[in-house]
Amino acid sequence: MDTRIAMFDEAADYLRSHTTVRPEVAIVLGSGLGKLADRIEHPDVIPYAQIPHFKVSTATGHKGNLIFGHLGGRPVVAMQGRFHYYEGYTMQEVTFPMRVFSRLGVATVMVSNAAGGLNPDFRVGDLMIITDHISFMPNPLIGKNIEEMGPRFPDMTTVYSRRLRQKAFAAAEAMGVTLRQGVYVAETGPTYETPAEYRMYHQLGGDAVGMSTVPEVIVARHCGMEIFGMSVITNCAKDLSDTVLNDGDDVVRAADQAADTMTELFTRIIAE
Repeated sequence: MDTRIAMFDEAADYLRSHTTVRPEVAIVLGSGLGKLADRIEHPDVIPYAQIPHFKVSTATGHKGNLIFGHLGGRPVVAMQGRFHYYEGYTMQEVTFPMRVFSRLGVATVMVSNAAGGLNPDFRVGDLMIITDHISFMPNPLIGKNIEEMGPRFPDMTTVYSRRLRQKAFAAAEAMGVTLRQGVYVAETGPTYETPAEYRMYHQLGGDAVGMSTVPEVIVARHCGMEIFGMSVITNCAKDLSDTVLNDGDDVVRAADQAADTMTELFTRIIAE
């Protein structure tokens, strides 16, 4: 057996021994989006620091807990904060939770993030369904392939589930909420983008930009999981000037204002 699988199983076995919940859906909560965790019923909260081989979240707005419970009538596990490449972790460490979720039997992964708006039609507080991505980050599958978990060359043409996107639009219509959709651009950070970079990313076809999500999505895809992604637009390129600066706390505040709507949407999407 690949020694990496032994590490995934050690973490998965630890989690099974600390909760009776057997999750079908995993949810990754980005900067300022941890409110969804409050909606999880009968939660079992397990800090990352207690889980074998898990790292610790250091980014603003990331509490660093796994929360097991039920949402929308289904068993779920939520990451209350994620790991980032810019924190100094390897791509294998960043995506380690996805491997563990796969070993736990999770079939669906829902990822969220706070992102900068590249599309000039976007406004702060908009929710964007991710339809595709462009990555400027190292690929987490570089190295020896884990044959037991997925193919050497995973197909990436239909990464973001059309079925789940359709459910999201139906839920939004029932709620009276307007959703955006578009392409998410992933870059390493931790610096925010320059105005020239914003223009370049938009010219390449991007609608939003951030520093996460894609590595997790690639590994979830490698493991054969169904994927849904959503960005909360927390700042916009068109609003930048010589006197307006990006700030991490501002991003968290903007995400927090949209978190209630996103929480309700995710709950409705998860419900059968």
